[in-house]
Amino acid sequence: MSSVNVEALARWYGRDARDLPWRATSDPWAILLSEVLLQQTQVARGIDYWRRILDRFPTVASMAAADLDEVMHLWQGAGYYARGRRLHALAVEVCATDGPWNGALPSPDNCSDVVAGLQSLPGIGPYTAAAVASIAHEIPAAVVDGNVRRVVARQTATLKPTAGDVTSLAQAWMDDAHGRNVPPSVWNQAVMELGATVCTPRAPRCSDCPVQHGCLARDHTSGPTAFPAPAKRRVITERLVALVDVDAQGRPHLVQRPSEARFGGLWGPRYLDANDAAVVDECGRRRKAGDVVHLLSHRRLEVEVWAGQTEHGVDPANKAISTLDERVLNLANGA
Repeated sequence: MSSVNVEALARWYGRDARDLPWRATSDPWAILLSEVLLQQTQVARGIDYWRRILDRFPTVASMAAADLDEVMHLWQGAGYYARGRRLHALAVEVCATDGPWNGALPSPDNCSDVVAGLQSLPGIGPYTAAAVASIAHEIPAAVVDGNVRRVVARQTATLKPTAGDVTSLAQAWMDDAHGRNVPPSVWNQAVMELGATVCTPRAPRCSDCPVQHGCLARDHTSGPTAFPAPAKRRVITERLVALVDVDAQGRPHLVQRPSEARFGGLWGPRYLDANDAAVVDECGRRRKAGDVVHLLSHRRLEVEVWAGQTEHGVDPANKAISTLDERVLNLANGA
């Protein structure tokens, strides 16, 4: 990217960037929470979860002192629940009395290499570490996410850019911008904002792009949407049987899933693989309530819901449950 485009992108970001609440703070904990949420949650929903979780856990220490159940209850509905478990584990590790961090996230005050320090924590990879380091501490570490990869691929008209090539060019852009007194926080967010709002996957607004004149894909015979070449995604279908036993008050029997399981740490009814030998016997003692189809990023879950009776259930409102389980429970209760 030329020096003119570096400055043009920085000006564009200052003028046209979306007004997002985490952009009004330099608090590393608040920024970390926003980055973790936005990995797999759309911005509009992420704002609500960010405010809700930050209101309950305004510091890393407040989350460390909480039970995992409470954290997961607040995370309910945000999806990709391993993020909530790992964030809680991170908070516990940072606040451990025998650990190196003394209750504070890695920063220039307690760490010679902030990016490496952040990456040593549970659930923090290169992207999140670079985002927090640059946005909270103005450390010139380039972020690489899907938006950055797309901008790099289109600026260079590269069909299949390697991870190493994208990282190298993103860092070169960062170094150039930093040398021209563009703050690292502004630069990283500007490139991501460009990919999220203008240089979009299917309908890029090239005429509104502040770096259009340096973009090799804009005038390419294949058009900008050919870059980068889309990855082939294989969706796996799973057939499951949900066994929902409900007491006389309509409260279901729920079990907490182990942390390593899908929806780990959350509560829900029992599930069996549709080919499990126990299905015939288990379903023979229950009535079929219906079917639920639930889509995850790379999986299609086809669930038969079978309802039975139990003496003692629990109020699901007091438990952290997934969206899938909420749908299954509603179907079993005739909602």
